[in-house]
Amino acid sequence: MKQRIAKFIADSGVASRRAAEDMIVSGAVIVNGKKIDTPVFFVDDTDVVMVNGKRINGKNKTKLYTFHKPINTMTTRNDPDGRKTIYDFIPHELSGLKYIGRLDYKTTGLLLLTNDGELARKMTLPSSKIPRTYIATVYGDLSKLDSARRGITVRGTKYAPMKIDVLDDKNLRITVTEGKKNEIRIVLAAVGAPVKKLHRISFGPIKLENLPVGKIRIESQKTIDEITKSF
Repeated sequence: MKQRIAKFIADSGVASRRAAEDMIVSGAVIVNGKKIDTPVFFVDDTDVVMVNGKRINGKNKTKLYTFHKPINTMTTRNDPDGRKTIYDFIPHELSGLKYIGRLDYKTTGLLLLTNDGELARKMTLPSSKIPRTYIATVYGDLSKLDSARRGITVRGTKYAPMKIDVLDDKNLRITVTEGKKNEIRIVLAAVGAPVKKLHRISFGPIKLENLPVGKIRIESQKTIDEITKSF
């Protein structure tokens, strides 16, 4: 089955789809001996695709990695403001991995990466309802947390109920399934308990455990199978 050349390159694990498009425009991609200069080009496994002089194959075996994201780090490939990104910590040979969802600049903890763009897409769909658990250090009033537990609307956006356990007078364990941008920070601020620190400890069946900050580990095929069976 034919697919866009940028997706073919991304699925091979060489680069993200956006980076692949940049490679194409720069003339770094050759298909069947001819240089191409537009992402509107379709290939399949019968085509010979070369990127920077090296032949690549189509979709590789799915791999999934857990990364311990440091604070003050962008979940992006390149930051226009020059801030550190997760790829400053990830080994060069894994630089083609795609992140699954995002953690904001100040949020730390578990971030998943994969060479499989379709897996990344499915895992971030709200319909997948994969639970993500965080430890939130907050300040302010904890008396209105039941509003967040029931689900609330903030500035016209509806947020689903959150599972919230009070660990002590300033730390909460929160589990969400929607994955809306900054949802924990937005909801807790709205109920009078703004977040001071936010740290993700699990995503579906995967736990951060004792993985050091800035380090990455590969997950087992059993874990991948467990996740894909839930879709």
